[in-house]
Amino acid sequence: MIVTTLCHIHKDGRWLMMLRNKKAADLNEGKWVAPGGKSEPGETPEQCARREAAEETGLIPGKMGYLGVVHFRSDRWEAEEMHVFECGDFSGELLSDCPEGQLAWIEEEKMMDLPMWEGDRLFLPDVLALRAGIDLTVVYEGDRLASWKKGL
Repeated sequence: MIVTTLCHIHKDGRWLMMLRNKKAADLNEGKWVAPGGKSEPGETPEQCARREAAEETGLIPGKMGYLGVVHFRSDRWEAEEMHVFECGDFSGELLSDCPEGQLAWIEEEKMMDLPMWEGDRLFLPDVLALRAGIDLTVVYEGDRLASWKKGL
């Protein structure tokens, strides 16, 4: 199982999202996701979220809030323990060209309309409300959400 993170960066009612459209064989291809990625050896989830956000966006997270964990299971991909953070306090300048995909600030009311993983729609309302306590298991068959439940 791999440990991954998402860092939902927000400001003035808009959320920074990335359309994954630049990497070959990207399991997220064509979907909008928050900045994030795989944890490196010895790295805490918070350290990973900070590093990935900076690398992918150019923005340096300040104070971050931990919102919870999503357990991702799939018949195609390795199991993930995905830690979810939010950050409304950051510095730096947004990259003009991200190697992972196209970055865009999305109005909060349009977030649920984006093409994304169906499981993301289950916890995104908690993210948008900055509500901690996300504890979700999602199971995919291919790209289809086969089942989900709160907790492990």
